[in-house]
Amino acid sequence: MTRRMSPTRRARIFAAHEGKCHICGCTIDGTRERWEAEHIVPYALTRDDSDKNLSPAHVSCHASKTAKDVTKIAKAKRVERKHIGAHRPKHKMPYRRFDGTPVWR
Repeated sequence: MTRRMSPTRRARIFAAHEGKCHICGCTIDGTRERWEAEHIVPYALTRDDSDKNLSPAHVSCHASKTAKDVTKIAKAKRVERKHIGAHRPKHKMPYRRFDGTPVWR
């Protein structure tokens, strides 16, 4: 999902980080290289779209970071579902009869 960002906001984010890619640390040539405003902490985890959570990144660096973030986001969603009780356990819990023999539900 791509959200539109005004040119003024992109310029403000670029200037705030002195034109450096926050992933690789290299300087971005804003006129020759393609770059994107990238969320430092994934948007799917925090829903934070403020300028503090955005920084410039090369398109290739951003793609590799996003690929790594997918597993972190999936894990965070699994943990959240477990904590709110929406997660079903994989194994059924055994219980014992009065005589002590186990029974699986």
